[in-house]
Amino acid sequence: MATYLLFGSEEVLADRALRKIESEAKGAEKVTLDGGELTPGDFSNETAPSLFGQERLVVLRELQEIPEEIQEEILRYLADEPSDITLVLIHPGGVKGKAFIEKLKRAKVPVIACEAIKKDGEKIELVKSEALDRGRKISNDGARALVDAAGSEAREMISALHQLLSDTTGVIEVRDVNALFAGRVETTSYAVADAILESSLGEALVTLRQALDTGVDPVVIVNSLASSLRTLAKVGSAPRSARAAELAPVLGMAPWQVDKARRQLTGWNGVSITQAINAIARADSQVKGGGSDPAFACEEALMAIAAARNG
Repeated sequence: MATYLLFGSEEVLADRALRKIESEAKGAEKVTLDGGELTPGDFSNETAPSLFGQERLVVLRELQEIPEEIQEEILRYLADEPSDITLVLIHPGGVKGKAFIEKLKRAKVPVIACEAIKKDGEKIELVKSEALDRGRKISNDGARALVDAAGSEAREMISALHQLLSDTTGVIEVRDVNALFAGRVETTSYAVADAILESSLGEALVTLRQALDTGVDPVVIVNSLASSLRTLAKVGSAPRSARAAELAPVLGMAPWQVDKARRQLTGWNGVSITQAINAIARADSQVKGGGSDPAFACEEALMAIAAARNG
């Protein structure tokens, strides 16, 4: 039927890819093998032609652990793939077993990349895609809130999403995420940035204090403020008539980020954004050792941003 190589360290992506393959091979008998436990002949026995034509799904995990003689068994199998078997080879990334991976690529085995997810935009798209796979939707802001609250590890994010899917109905919104995390979302670094850009200085200072009290690093807060202001500058300098979907790839953003920045641009202009960015540059120096009180440096930055906007 087909052979696939799932390559990379992000287990959540590998699990999602495997789940999709399993759905396409619905009804097939599933066999799971561990590369570290295989002995010569095991793989060939499990992939031998079926007398009754029963479709099979053979999943071989820990590909990096298999010895050379079993690698040869797999390569021989690929030379004459049985029509009743779907084979999934799973490798966690890294250099171990790299030579065999190159042989599989030369054998034209399709590779499904499962590399670690590091960018927030990628995490948000993963959350939204996972929700859709489960027959539900999560709003852009809800996905952003979920990533802020549980985004350090993809598996934690997906676990939280599954809990939300179980506890709610309809489209998952920010309020649903807030309820699940009992206030943790409001104390994240991007929540501080959103508060000062969208609301009042008072609310931003309260959010900042909550974030600091729960252990959020001042450096992370300043980085989030800088990132949000740079996004404002990019979107603010772009033509207002351009559609978000058209503008997003040009600016290196997702369409929802363009829409959000446009909402936050109310009250801002090029001069005030520049003043706010300069204030963040000073705060960045202070929280990284140039000042004696990083928390106060964050407060000063928020006051300077508010002054720039109101000025």
